[in-house]
Amino acid sequence: MKNVREPTYSFVILTLVLIVVNAIIARLCTLILPGGAGGIPTLYFAVAFMLLFTLWFGAYGAIAAYAGTFIGSGLLSTNGVIPVDVAVYWSIAGLLQVLIPLVALRTFEVDLTLENRRDWTLLLLFGVLINNVVGAAWGAYTLAFGNVITSSQIGSTFTLWLVGNIIVTILIVPLALRHFTPKVRRSKLFVRNYWD
Repeated sequence: MKNVREPTYSFVILTLVLIVVNAIIARLCTLILPGGAGGIPTLYFAVAFMLLFTLWFGAYGAIAAYAGTFIGSGLLSTNGVIPVDVAVYWSIAGLLQVLIPLVALRTFEVDLTLENRRDWTLLLLFGVLINNVVGAAWGAYTLAFGNVITSSQIGSTFTLWLVGNIIVTILIVPLALRHFTPKVRRSKLFVRNYWD
């Protein structure tokens, strides 16, 4: 049985820093780019950074994605658009949007520098399309479940969320992975699997 390395002090600090960064980016998105019902921004560029952090730092990035969404778009939402109790389960959308590509890209052993067509295809499938469909569906339905939006607004909220997230992830994530992964990979904080 393989020994699992316990998170070190460095990874605790990394996770806290990523939570703060994600929360600030999420908050800026909701302030600068509000768009739809429930305060959903037209372009939630925070999702691209949360995804990058998760692909580079594994489960630590995923924890930070959930917490950053909960704090930045939930707790700090303007005029309490998303109540705290709804934000607890609504923020799972951010977690799903980063966990799906993390698991898929690790399972299929994708090289994050995207050197070949297979790696590009898997990133686009799991890191741009499937994850954003799941996140948008979870987000729209949980907002309706929490009475933040009406059931008649689910479709438009889903569409706004999905289209906006596809745009930002396809514009930011592949380029950042291609150009910055080699530098991040040299760091002692780069996570090859989920925790180590």
